[in-house]
Amino acid sequence: MFTDIGHAAFAAHDLDRSLAFYAQLGIHEAFRLHREDGSLMLIYLHVAGDRFIELFPGGPPPDPNRTGSYMHLCLLTGDLHATVAALRQAGIEIEHEPKVGLDHNWQAWIRDPDGNSIELMQLDDASPHRQFVPG
Repeated sequence: MFTDIGHAAFAAHDLDRSLAFYAQLGIHEAFRLHREDGSLMLIYLHVAGDRFIELFPGGPPPDPNRTGSYMHLCLLTGDLHATVAALRQAGIEIEHEPKVGLDHNWQAWIRDPDGNSIELMQLDDASPHRQFVPG
């Protein structure tokens, strides 16, 4: 059903500082997605193969009492609609039905038992991911 982990997403308080940190780890900016009004939605960092990290602007300031800025886990699938049907048949609630995102990929959303968001994604040939991940 799933082929890989697609990305982990974090809300970054200081995008420049976060980009510099990940660059020190050898993980560099791949591309950005902007909303219709031109504002920055998120930055994708390419880890390796088909794995990315998403950095969203506007994260809370660092706080030693907070556990982190986790936003969601993304699981890749080759057929999103079939995956959603199988999950629904297994009794898993689909929080957001399949739709095409700003990156041209099909996506749907579920939550784990603890309420953590999980994005289900099918990469599209028109996606900016494809320059890093062969079809």
